[in-house]
Amino acid sequence: MSNAPEQALSPEEMILVGVQAQLAGRPGVLPAARGLSHFGEHSLGWLGLAALGAVLQPKRRKEYVTAGVGAFVAHAASVVIKRIVRRKRPDHPYITVGVGTPSKLSFPSSHATSSTAGAILLGRASGVPGGAVLAPAAVVPPMLASRMVLGVHYPTDVAAGAAIGAATAVAAIEGERLWTRRAARRTDKRDQKGSRS
Repeated sequence: MSNAPEQALSPEEMILVGVQAQLAGRPGVLPAARGLSHFGEHSLGWLGLAALGAVLQPKRRKEYVTAGVGAFVAHAASVVIKRIVRRKRPDHPYITVGVGTPSKLSFPSSHATSSTAGAILLGRASGVPGGAVLAPAAVVPPMLASRMVLGVHYPTDVAAGAAIGAATAVAAIEGERLWTRRAARRTDKRDQKGSRS
């Protein structure tokens, strides 16, 4: 620390200090948070799971493609928003930064955005009853907490990221339904032309 007067903590910084005080010292928390960080970087983990699902469950390939596209679009949207908002990442002597980041911009959390979209869409793609609710309920809270434990995002960054991710997932599902309806209409038209000839 420098000899400069202490910088006051904002309410969000106080939350980060509290989260780190409660969680960061527990065994396994920091390695798990870093693992989640690497998994979620640029939505690559979600893209990998979507590709794996498409190979292992070919009958649900369309849903897995939607999951991969949705996670990537959510990530891309968050990057665009970050460049517009330009909020800097947490930077206070009381906040420990536990992982490197590809940019200095904070709002919204791209990890929260792509993880929320990816978890909703992969849960749906799996075909497990309630998967679109169960997967995000299991995966999203730890990802959001990990970003704060690592000191790279404010609470509003992760909350906004989760909201954008959920909205992107809904849009991806609607886009898939629209595509399916249009494809069915094209098939019907081809069948009608074929039956007339």
